[in-house]
Amino acid sequence: MTVEHSERAHALLGASGASRWINCPPSARLTEHVPDKNSSFADEGTTAHELSEIKLRRRIFPCDSKERKRLDTALAKLKKNQYYSEEMDHYTQVYVDYAEERFMAAKAISEDALSVLEAKIDFSDWVPEGYGTGDMVFVADSVLELIDLKYGKGVPVSAIGNPQLRLYALGAYASYGYLYDIQTVRMTIVQPRLDDISTEEIPLSDLLEWAETVVRPAAELAFKGEGEFKAGIIANGVRSKAIAGPEPNRTWPPCPTNSAIRHCSRTTKSALFYSLRKTLPPGRRT
Repeated sequence: MTVEHSERAHALLGASGASRWINCPPSARLTEHVPDKNSSFADEGTTAHELSEIKLRRRIFPCDSKERKRLDTALAKLKKNQYYSEEMDHYTQVYVDYAEERFMAAKAISEDALSVLEAKIDFSDWVPEGYGTGDMVFVADSVLELIDLKYGKGVPVSAIGNPQLRLYALGAYASYGYLYDIQTVRMTIVQPRLDDISTEEIPLSDLLEWAETVVRPAAELAFKGEGEFKAGIIANGVRSKAIAGPEPNRTWPPCPTNSAIRHCSRTTKSALFYSLRKTLPPGRRT
């Protein structure tokens, strides 16, 4: 595999947390010192992504005998993982089948369509130090397409207006736009355990307008730790990082600060207090 999924780097202004730092720019700096902690759900998702990558490398990419042997070895090792199951094999196949279908659609448009698995995404043209990893990227003539697997079964995640996918689309455009006359961007989230596939298709011009009018101003404030505070979003961000690991892509709902913090550990509360305290004038840090 190209990258150990559990070792994916997380930027300060990461795409998965974009809903939070776009709506509450100071939250990025306030929570940057709160350590990420993996959860069983995150580890299960990591395993599902690794299994999907192995399958896709066998299905849609050139695969000689040496590569097949490497993938077979990786698959045998993965099947010993505590999170692997026949159920996971089934649900990841739903995602793989969909990705292969879109791959064939891209090839039908253009024989030289670009396909990138585990794409390194750099959207730093709009977000300081902004980068991430996209599950699947296709470019065929005028269409840029991204597909994202979300293995969780708790909350449905829509692709409509999804800031994580839009940031990945911006990064993919920055990387491949000079090779193709991209006019349309198609972004899909596959949640096989919820039997849900959600797609947003927008003109590239709309994506770029969103980047300039929404993302860039918020990112500049977030990187400097400035902007309007929204306590519920901050508390949720701290709780997410401290309890569940790197936060899932979601829209943060209003939440009473005390209620959110009450569920945090003593270490997390101390980190939040320390971060909040640093934002106050010296005379008020009591």
